[in-house]
Amino acid sequence: MAEPATRHDIYEELHESADFRDLRKRYRSFAIPWTITFFVWYMLYVVCSNWATGFMSTDIVGNINVALVFGLLQFVSTFVIAWLYSRHANRELDPIAARLDAAYEKEVGR
Repeated sequence: MAEPATRHDIYEELHESADFRDLRKRYRSFAIPWTITFFVWYMLYVVCSNWATGFMSTDIVGNINVALVFGLLQFVSTFVIAWLYSRHANRELDPIAARLDAAYEKEVGR
């Protein structure tokens, strides 16, 4: 008589499944480009703050200069990327994760 599969064995099976590979692919297709984009955007702010001080100190309206606008846009871009990720996760990741979770729960007998 064969031994029942352990939770680790079940996880390994799920880890090798097409659904899990698809989940990783979809996650990475969002996370990697947006992480690189944000990092480049942030480094542009840092580089300009250090070496383009004339540009960054240019007044736009009253005492509001380019540096302040760039700094505030860092916050805006963070929230926009988080919102985009939430939408992406709800549509692309959560259904696959739910299937994987259901398969795991079924195998462990819950």
